[in-house]
Amino acid sequence: MRIAITAFTTLDGVSQGPGSPEEDTSGGFGRGGWLVPHMDGTFVRRASAWLDLADGLLLGRRTYEAFARDWPAITDPADPFAERMNTLPKYVVSNTLTEGSWHPTTVLGGDPVGAVAELRARPGREIQIHGSARLGDALLAAGLVDTLRLVVAPTVLRAGRRLMSGPGAPCGLRLVRHEATPNGLLLLEYETTGEASQGTYEGVTAFVR
Repeated sequence: MRIAITAFTTLDGVSQGPGSPEEDTSGGFGRGGWLVPHMDGTFVRRASAWLDLADGLLLGRRTYEAFARDWPAITDPADPFAERMNTLPKYVVSNTLTEGSWHPTTVLGGDPVGAVAELRARPGREIQIHGSARLGDALLAAGLVDTLRLVVAPTVLRAGRRLMSGPGAPCGLRLVRHEATPNGLLLLEYETTGEASQGTYEGVTAFVR
């Protein structure tokens, strides 16, 4: 299976608390809810199409517990995500949980990189990471991420936890799809290409031959 990250970020790379001011106030963060003013029908349709590709969800413990609390409470049959979020297999990376309450759930204990590598080797389509920025960052650094989908909001916060800030080798990406929604969100889909390449600028003529 492929490992795919779906992540929300501001222009300055903040991923913390996109959904509401109260979603994640850790570290004294008080600028949550920054994605909501820019959501529109195009965004919802594309996010739903991405979720259609999932054979399971891969989550860190903190995101898993928040999702397990919130998603089962959404019972509106018209909600485009709730049924799939609640019925897809969930894999939670944790050394503190022994079982999950949001069924069906499998707890992946021990070394997270090794556990996810075993999961990735199974046949299937995508295992998707939603939220769980630290987990996604660690797996990207370990070379286990195949697809990165970013929803970039037209805002600069200058505070909050960044999407990718952990240690590891630089990662190269290739843009495969891009779209701007009517409310100004950039929807960017990348495939990973291994370690990031480097070069030396030797004049503009090298790029226009």
